[in-house]
Amino acid sequence: MTKKPFPPRAEARPVTLETHGMKRQDDYAWLRADNWQEVMRDPSVLEADIRAYLEAENAYQKAVMAPTEALQDTLYAEMRGRIKEDDSSVPAPDGPYAYGIKYVTGGQHPQFVRTSRDGSDEAVLLDGDKEAEGKAYFRIAGASHSVDHGMLAWSFDDRGSEFYTLRLRDLTTGKDAAYDITDTSSGGVFSADDSYLFYVRQDENHRPSKLFRHEIGTDPSSDVLVYEEQDPGFFMSVGKTQSGDTILVHIHDHETSEVRTISAHSPLDPPHLIAARDTGVEYSVEDNDELYYILTNVDGAEDFKIVTAPKATPGREFWTDLVPHRPGRLILSHDVYKTFMVRLEREDGLPRIVIHRLADNIEHRIAFDEEAYSLGLSGGYEFDTTVIRFSYSSMTTPSRVYDYNVETRERVLRKEQEVPSGHDPDNYVTRRLHAPATDGETVPVSLLYHKDTPLDGSAPCLLYGYGAYGMSMPASFSTGALSLVDRGFVYAIAHVRGGKDKGFAWYKAGRRANKKNTFTDFIAAADHLAAEKFTAHDRIIAQGGSAGGQLMGAVANMAPEKFAGIIAEVPFVDVLTTMLDDTLPLTPPEWPEWGNPITDKTAYEYIASYSPYDNVEAKTYPAIFAVGGLTDPRVTYWEPAKWVAKLRAKKTGDNLLMLKTNMEAGHGGASGRFDHLKEVALVQAFALMVAGKA
Repeated sequence: MTKKPFPPRAEARPVTLETHGMKRQDDYAWLRADNWQEVMRDPSVLEADIRAYLEAENAYQKAVMAPTEALQDTLYAEMRGRIKEDDSSVPAPDGPYAYGIKYVTGGQHPQFVRTSRDGSDEAVLLDGDKEAEGKAYFRIAGASHSVDHGMLAWSFDDRGSEFYTLRLRDLTTGKDAAYDITDTSSGGVFSADDSYLFYVRQDENHRPSKLFRHEIGTDPSSDVLVYEEQDPGFFMSVGKTQSGDTILVHIHDHETSEVRTISAHSPLDPPHLIAARDTGVEYSVEDNDELYYILTNVDGAEDFKIVTAPKATPGREFWTDLVPHRPGRLILSHDVYKTFMVRLEREDGLPRIVIHRLADNIEHRIAFDEEAYSLGLSGGYEFDTTVIRFSYSSMTTPSRVYDYNVETRERVLRKEQEVPSGHDPDNYVTRRLHAPATDGETVPVSLLYHKDTPLDGSAPCLLYGYGAYGMSMPASFSTGALSLVDRGFVYAIAHVRGGKDKGFAWYKAGRRANKKNTFTDFIAAADHLAAEKFTAHDRIIAQGGSAGGQLMGAVANMAPEKFAGIIAEVPFVDVLTTMLDDTLPLTPPEWPEWGNPITDKTAYEYIASYSPYDNVEAKTYPAIFAVGGLTDPRVTYWEPAKWVAKLRAKKTGDNLLMLKTNMEAGHGGASGRFDHLKEVALVQAFALMVAGKA
């Protein structure tokens, strides 16, 4: 008889914390390493007692899931079988060349390739598999070529900590420069003459706050600090307009932005401010000749509008409406080309693409007829063009990439996602439901299920949710979901408040003092699915990651009886403690999203009322599987570790509770495309086990 594995228990080392005169006890604060900054860069320096606990939990998780290893292998093989291993993107033209990404059979990482414009004479510029050799973790953050096509600026992370190393490669010789630029936030932007590269460097607390100008070929120690952001609540990024004329320095938190510009043709000029930051006002910038085209929510344009401003006088007093605000139509993004502008917007929960001719302001739309679908714009390199590229998919339809001529309105299918093991869309059903919320709102729920799945309440359901930062969850094609759906699951996405699925107001209604709407919306979605017999409460496995992991922790506390299982990936569950710690990488920029409990007693009390870690009680919880990453700079490893430790000490009943900490990765888990599938297979095996289908 196989001995049942015994779960580890973390030692309770109580500390008393006091804020605004209110005290709370934290038994597991010791799991936060005092040297966490060093651990991000070198996981081997983690304190021995913390490592011992994490490894004990990993051993327990592995022992519990051992009976499902054959199932995991099967799931992995299925998911890998749906991936075209020698896949490639549609090359994007730029002058005499076209640039793209490809994978080789068996390869974990992408190759960045270049062909002549007609598609011949392919050359590999950067081989991800070769660069990853000998590394437990490796991820290329991006690669961009110079204006003259002679150089490649590329960056990578080999710890999972998102401290990126930036390198410059000579595309004639294929060799990298003898120096590295370290601790960047990602890639770089070339000046128009390719003499300089602009990049953002992160500080010791992982905040991208300094813009540097690097003169190509010189020692990075002599790089010039161009601009430094002093407010720790704001992050910085650098980019370039579609025209290539303007370098953009974007400074932002979750509700306020500020843009500075540098002419790509005059890279030694100081940054020029478009409009000073104004709390609650967001804007992003594109350009064409002497005009800026600005997407903004200024003057109460809650769902955003597009204005123009002269480059010579770009301040807000000179902004003129081009696409006025219309409530309920959320403008998500815009790109400006030589003769037209294209924007992606959402109305009634569905996306569409709008083409706007600059000469006469005439518009037309690209839209689709399915009940739920996803659209995306793929920005190219060229400015003087009449062709845009976009992608389309639905929960039943694999991704399709189209080229679209904005003048002739001709649509050309350039690529359709191949599913080598086979996929018949007619075997599946996609639906859009509207679940009644507690306050009279309705919560959209996207569904995917096999046509033969009985809708009598007997089907298990994986219910996914996120609900933060205004991020909408697209109803797109997922090869991974098919393994569950083919085994009788209903796969559902709850488009809860906190995202922008129903406009900007949907986001505002799920943040700060309205955050609990996110949680009650998710519970309402579960109730509606059960009431309509798509599933039953004892058959629902909830899943969410990062801020969606906070959602998982909250609903586990609020309505544990309505879920059979909870999958919480890199879960933001120790909300109050994290928002009180302004030394952590994301805390100051997060205050606009959650509130600042350091200065605001009301915010403290509200966060304390839902923070998953602080509200763990002695009661029966669903089966829970929490996943973390040791070098995660976004949701630090100790959040899921502390949460599981407290749950294990407090919970009643025998439902499974597991923690897996990836000791060689961060927020995104394993870096290779196939290694990542193994993690998905593990999570799905847990869902199948809880549903009695393992």
